Amino acid sequence: MVLTRTVRLRFEGRFVVSSFVDFAARRAARLDLDARVLRADDRVIALDVTGQRDLIDAFEMACSLGPLDCLVLDCRSTATAVSEMETSDR
Repeated sequence: MVLTRTVRLRFEGRFVVSSFVDFAARRAARLDLDARVLRADDRVIALDVTGQRDLIDAFEMACSLGPLDCLVLDCRSTATAVSEMETSDR
């Protein structure tokens, strides 16, 4: 069984919204995470991210560094849900 969780991430700083959202979407896909944008403006980007805990941590770190045209000044995370998923080896 694999534990998955949903974490709400709130990034604060100075953003080029389209650049940061695209960056986050590519990182989420690379880490096999589901990321849903809740808020996106030039000062705050908030997302709900679902997946394995360690991969969410890696996503948070990558986004904290962000694309070159964005400056992340703060990141806060809040776990919103935890669930178990059964996986089978085929």
